[in-house]
Amino acid sequence: MRKRYKAIVDAYAAAIRSGKLLPGHRLPTHRALAAEHGISLATATRAYAELEGMGLVSGETGRGTFVREISLPAGLGVNQYAVAADVLDLNFNYPALPEQAELLRSALRRLATQGDLDALLRYQPHAGKTGEREMIAAWLRGTGLRAAAEQLLLVNGAQHGLAVVVMGLLRPGDVVAVDALTYPGFKSLAALYRIELVPLPVTAGGPDLAALKQLCRQRRVRALYAMPTLHNPLGWVLSHQQRREIAAIARQHDLLIIEDAAYAYLVRNPPPPLAYFAPERTLYVTGFSKNIATGLRVGVVVTPAAYQPALEQAIRATSWNTPSVMTALVCGWLQDGTVSRLERLKRRDARRRQKLARELLAPLEVTGHPNAYFVWLPLPDEVRADAVVRRLMDQRISVSTAEPFSTTQNVPHAIRLALGSVSLAALTQALTAVRETIAYARDL
Repeated sequence: MRKRYKAIVDAYAAAIRSGKLLPGHRLPTHRALAAEHGISLATATRAYAELEGMGLVSGETGRGTFVREISLPAGLGVNQYAVAADVLDLNFNYPALPEQAELLRSALRRLATQGDLDALLRYQPHAGKTGEREMIAAWLRGTGLRAAAEQLLLVNGAQHGLAVVVMGLLRPGDVVAVDALTYPGFKSLAALYRIELVPLPVTAGGPDLAALKQLCRQRRVRALYAMPTLHNPLGWVLSHQQRREIAAIARQHDLLIIEDAAYAYLVRNPPPPLAYFAPERTLYVTGFSKNIATGLRVGVVVTPAAYQPALEQAIRATSWNTPSVMTALVCGWLQDGTVSRLERLKRRDARRRQKLARELLAPLEVTGHPNAYFVWLPLPDEVRADAVVRRLMDQRISVSTAEPFSTTQNVPHAIRLALGSVSLAALTQALTAVRETIAYARDL
């Protein structure tokens, strides 16, 4: 009976989310639903109650049960950029350390008293200043990426870097292979530029590479989007062998590789990037928003020479150049060791928060890297993610369902928790509430 009840709830939820059942549509009465599916009236009532708890329907006494407008209210989706001041934000990651504001103050003073300030007010080369590209190339070599300064393009953060790659190298209708759970920002770009995303099944240790081979044999795949070093949201780090195999598949089927390394700094001594194994076809994208601060919109794209003109054209069309005040700040911190120190401190901070999450969420199953600023939390079979998210929002705690990350038709019931945006005391409070809310939903 539980399986049948669960199937009814999932079928209605899928129909509502897909638009097959529109807002205002009247659902069958409780008795009609029970008769249609051969279940008891109590079970039919429970199914509608769960759909109502998920925010998908509303029951009106004397009138019936109706499909609700399901556009998310503020704070419930990763596309919502801000939440109210009194909300504990476990939706977005913007990890910051207490001393960062003073570091910025000092850096601005130094910038104001040194160098040619007038030059910072002028247009810059689309790819960035040669000297700054050389500094960043030297920093990247410390990550195992052998890149010449000429291969680097400075952009307005990693998201802009991904947009430049999509705009410059992909065309509407192109097929891109992605993980079944992937970064929502890339999903948004694909929707905007009408790129078809084809999901690859995920395993405990990475994407199903046999499925990638099969997909490439069946369809003309233009590119693979991958996060090999600390995947968001699942936290895996691909092995040397997996990276070599991806490079081999890409060469055999002439794929571009779009490598997103936004969180790679959190992993100590990882294998070399995919760009090391397939430098002639990999677009390596990273930035300084996570390891320094989200408000510092500086990123970099490392590109094979053949693709550079198209990417520079995309930079020119979207922003002309990355603001030189921002790049000067970043390069100053690269030179004096501030970036390395912040990365080291944030790895320690993320490790502490990850340990806290696993302790407070036990015995729930938690998926994530020991150094990650986020965890993936699959929910028990009888618990619905929408209901958990809404109940937490009632407690002024914002988390994300799996929907923004999912590229498959059937969205798993799971939540993703960002750990880096609140104090440790607030994180303790929020995680305790998450565990108790899931337990309450399960007991119902």
